Amino acid sequence: MSVKIVITGDFCPINRNQGFIDNNDFDSVFGSFSPISKSADLAITNLECPLTETNNPIEKSGPCIKSKPNAIEALKFAGFNLATLANNHIMDFGSEGLKSTLDVCKKANIETVGADRNLSEARKPFTTTINGIKIGVLNFAENEFCTTTGDEYGANPLNPVSNFYDISETKKQVDFLIVIVHGGREHYELPSPRVRENFRFFADAGADAVVSHHTHCFSGYETWNGKPIFYGLGNFIFDYKKKYQKGKWTEGYAVEFGLDNGKLGFEIIPYKQGREEKSTLELLSESERKDFDSRLEALNETIADDKKFGEAWQNYLKTQKDSYKALLFVQNKYVRALMAKKLFPKLFFQSESHKNVVLNLFKCETHREIMIETLNKKID
Repeated sequence: MSVKIVITGDFCPINRNQGFIDNNDFDSVFGSFSPISKSADLAITNLECPLTETNNPIEKSGPCIKSKPNAIEALKFAGFNLATLANNHIMDFGSEGLKSTLDVCKKANIETVGADRNLSEARKPFTTTINGIKIGVLNFAENEFCTTTGDEYGANPLNPVSNFYDISETKKQVDFLIVIVHGGREHYELPSPRVRENFRFFADAGADAVVSHHTHCFSGYETWNGKPIFYGLGNFIFDYKKKYQKGKWTEGYAVEFGLDNGKLGFEIIPYKQGREEKSTLELLSESERKDFDSRLEALNETIADDKKFGEAWQNYLKTQKDSYKALLFVQNKYVRALMAKKLFPKLFFQSESHKNVVLNLFKCETHREIMIETLNKKID
């Protein structure tokens, strides 16, 4: 018996794509991709924003994004039957936004996983049996302004301890378990050391495949102890601001898994979308595919080589250190921008001892726990 599963990155139907959807012009959204998703036994996408009419965004760091409920018709057209909801935007319009999304998906007969009315429900796996093969999907999100900790609506949080128990328990019930994680550093084409370690741990804990999205650029993949790990699919459908309508934001790939008589294979399906000249998704030409494969292989080689991997991370940190310190100490966004560009005096640490105090607040688990709980409270 065989099963075909297609998984994509972020589906955020806004801007030009919302216009196509309003006109029921779904071919102008998906282009030549829809035959691929329609042919799958299980087609999974990350629903990157709530589908809601509410206009009450939450207070958070970063933009609040939503789309209209009618966007679900696009997913139906393309044959998607499972939406992962554990992501950093699913709670942008609060519990009402998530409630609406869950209701819209249910009415469209599209299953959901990764976010719900409380933590217990959000942690539940999606399971199904296709051609006699039991398949499970677990979905986690990094802890931004989206995750639930108890009885409130929200996404299933990335927490390696509870995630381990969920992976171990779900694996007992299914033949093939996919773990899908929304996380990583945006616009960085490689996983961080923590991400690589966590994903390898999930594979060792029982996941048969680990797939990630969120970074708005594609990353490489590796096979770890026989388990494929994909560190970033890039955007799927995400027509955003004009400055993002070129380059890495517009590049991505889907993964098509094939299960055949207990053996797992996969195929990479790269594409471009959301470009200034055309937002419609297009599969790559032969020359574009050759360039993509070369870049992907370079990423794979870096991920597999500890020395190259560590050097790449340290080089990236050098580009980020001033921006991050400015975020920590400076309220005015214009001053932060000047400091990040080294056009304003550094006003960070008064001394090495002061720096060490701040470092300890983040490095020590107990101090970090208290700091997070403190910052979660409203300003007095």
